[in-house]
Amino acid sequence: MKSREGGFLISKVKQVSSRIFDKKLKSYAVTDLNSAQGRIIFVLWKHDDRSISDLVTDTALSKATLSSMLVRLERAGHVKRTIDKNDKRKTIVSLTEKSKLLKRTYADVSNEMIDLFYQGLSEEQIDAFERTLQHILSNLIKFEEDEP
Repeated sequence: MKSREGGFLISKVKQVSSRIFDKKLKSYAVTDLNSAQGRIIFVLWKHDDRSISDLVTDTALSKATLSSMLVRLERAGHVKRTIDKNDKRKTIVSLTEKSKLLKRTYADVSNEMIDLFYQGLSEEQIDAFERTLQHILSNLIKFEEDEP
């Protein structure tokens, strides 16, 4: 059986791209937000005022990891946490004005990263690659959901 390195390569791509993304953020004078925290902010830009459990699902972060990142984001003034008025057991995470103002800059950095990722690839190659990644992600999510 031929050895496969897909998971290893995906992990390396994530590590290298995160370092580049963080450098690009710094070049735009964004020094209190990193690529990992940006994943949370990105989800909130799409749908603000999310519960912790929704954010766990939307970001694929563990609850413990998400909680510690939210503490840092809150200290930096990027998010605020409040108790849900309808369900006192739920905590709602919302963007602050500071994070809302960063959306354009973050989009610029994201677009630069997309250009870098797909440099030299055709639209068909990009589409096939993204379909493959979605398939792999679906396999992993299904496995995780089926695990006891």
